[in-house]
Amino acid sequence: MMTVLRRTVLGLLLALFSLPTVAQEVVHQDYSEALLEELDASGEPYILDFYAPWCVTCAAQQRVIGALQAENEAYREVTIVQVDWDTHREGPLVAELGIPRRSTLVLMQGGEEIMRLVADTRREAIEGLFEAAL
Repeated sequence: MMTVLRRTVLGLLLALFSLPTVAQEVVHQDYSEALLEELDASGEPYILDFYAPWCVTCAAQQRVIGALQAENEAYREVTIVQVDWDTHREGPLVAELGIPRRSTLVLMQGGEEIMRLVADTRREAIEGLFEAAL
C-alpha cells in the first residue's frame, strides 16, 4: 500500500513541476475614445492592441507582451490599449487606421502611427515595438 501511495505522490509532484509556467498578465487599459484623446494630447507613445479573446494569434502575442513586461520594467510604462475586435471592428478607429484584422499591434504617438505589426508573434518583433516606444 505504501509503494502505491509513494508512486502516486511522486507522479503528482512530477506532473505539477512539468506544468508550463503561468503566463504574465499584460498591463493594459481598455479602449475608449476619451482614453485615446488623453493619450494623444499627452504626446506619450502607446500601443493599440486589436485583439479578440478567442484569437489564438492574439493569445500568443499576449504571452510575449506579458513576458517582456515582466522582464523589463520600462515596458510596463508603455500604455497598451486593448481594442476588442468583436466590439470595434466596424468602428471608426479600425476604419481610420485601416486595421486589416485582429492581432494587429500599432505604436502611436500624438495621434500618428509610428509602427505596425500584423499577426506577428515573434518576440524580437514585439520587443522592437516596445523599444521604438522608449
